Amino acid sequence: MTLDQALAEARGKYALIIDLNKCTGCRACELACHQRNELPGDMSYIRVYPKQKPDGSPYFLPVQCQHCVKAPCESVCPTGATYHHESGAVLVNDKTCVGCRYCMVACPYDARRYDEEKGIAEKCWLCLDWVLGGGVPACVQACAPGARIFGRLDDPDSEVSQLIASGRAKPLHPEFGTEPGILFYIFPGE
Repeated sequence: MTLDQALAEARGKYALIIDLNKCTGCRACELACHQRNELPGDMSYIRVYPKQKPDGSPYFLPVQCQHCVKAPCESVCPTGATYHHESGAVLVNDKTCVGCRYCMVACPYDARRYDEEKGIAEKCWLCLDWVLGGGVPACVQACAPGARIFGRLDDPDSEVSQLIASGRAKPLHPEFGTEPGILFYIFPGE
């Protein structure tokens, strides 16, 4: 890979698709997130909820930051600590976050977690250091059933681009109007 290719890769837009037909609810993603981010107690930026299909059969719904294009957490942040990275990820600058928790109230996905020790409302940051180095987020690495599919959104040949283009991968709660930018789901039966 040339330097120009490496720089283009680092500036890429990304997508994470969670196939709810494959998620077993094992919570390995939660644990991987907890360990990767050295979070206190049992805190994780991912929550896995048990759900039921209309026919009564169970499935699991992992929820985390959706990295929204119209991120309400960003627009209410009084210090600009919450911002969009050029990759599309919504990040938090821990040096300028004042811990007001406005972002926690604004997020309709309940994706923020307040770290009492640090005094910061944190969230998924997509393990961006690994991603920009050519890797994948810890939750994707930990997903043994292969329910988490990660890749470049700006590559039309990538699996994530094709799943989104096919209409199978959709945002969670589009009615919120936040335009989830990175996370998409393949819902049960689709």
